[in-house]
Amino acid sequence: MIILAFVVIALVAGYVANYLVGKGKGFQQWEMFAAGIIGSFVGGTLLSLVFEGDLDISVSGLIGSIIGAIIVLAVWGWLRTGPLKGRI
Repeated sequence: MIILAFVVIALVAGYVANYLVGKGKGFQQWEMFAAGIIGSFVGGTLLSLVFEGDLDISVSGLIGSIIGAIIVLAVWGWLRTGPLKGRI
């Protein structure tokens, strides 16, 4: 059940990040999901540990997941249009 919750949170985080920073950049579904997963692990884990002291699912973890996904998607968008343009 916990794994399903993490997947759903990652999907939500990826879509929110796409809505905020990825509009018009043509991100594919897998890119948003990957940004959500990576952002969820990075941001969600860090904020949960800092504010809650554990790794349970909480509001701070969800907010951290969204913030992490925004950062990951912004960096990925920059890499796609800049240094890695035409290579991927």
